[in-house]
Amino acid sequence: MSASSSPEPDIAPIAALIGDSGRSAMLLALLDGREQTASALAARAGLSPQAATAHLKKLAAAGLLLGRAAGRNRLFRLASPEIGHALETLAAIAPPRRTVALSQSTALARLRVARSCYDHLAGRLGVAVTDALVERRALHRTHEGLELGRDAERVFSELGVDLEEARAQRRGFVRGCLDWTERRHHLAGSAGAALLQQFLLKRWVSRTSADRALRITAHGYAALSDVFGIEERVLHDA
Repeated sequence: MSASSSPEPDIAPIAALIGDSGRSAMLLALLDGREQTASALAARAGLSPQAATAHLKKLAAAGLLLGRAAGRNRLFRLASPEIGHALETLAAIAPPRRTVALSQSTALARLRVARSCYDHLAGRLGVAVTDALVERRALHRTHEGLELGRDAERVFSELGVDLEEARAQRRGFVRGCLDWTERRHHLAGSAGAALLQQFLLKRWVSRTSADRALRITAHGYAALSDVFGIEERVLHDA
């Protein structure tokens, strides 16, 4: 059977779009779920404004990005959580980038400790929190990833997460996402997104302007120890 007559999805066009280094850099820059201007994305990818605009148009036309006008600027974001999940999965199987500068090493270290993966926790923090939720029987690990455990309603409610509200959203509810630095699954889906929102609302973590790394606050480290049994050294010495 030829490729043109196969009933399987045609992933080649999307793979070709992502395969360009400039376009992939802009997609990864949007993996924190926030909107960015075309000029900011051009700078992140090391592209001229004209080249970045051409690439962004292609990504939007393929349904990978959504754009909207905001005054004189145009803001872009990933079109769906599924695209973010696909990018994180690709990062998990991609070879590591060779670091040639101290700034690269420092940035990677921050991303490894804690970051957002589209709209949920990732890095050592995301994996450690997921492990703690498994230990408290709020989650259960399966061959496919994660599912709710028998004490899910109580544990998530104590954290401020309304599981019924998360379940009602038109997207994956509880899902394991393969972490590209830890090579283990962390909690994704609408339940994972709701959990990150609680971390932000409680000011256990804060976003950074440079990238999708999350800064764990002093209050956050105390909460991680008291609520989840996660000590600071586990996140930094792993």
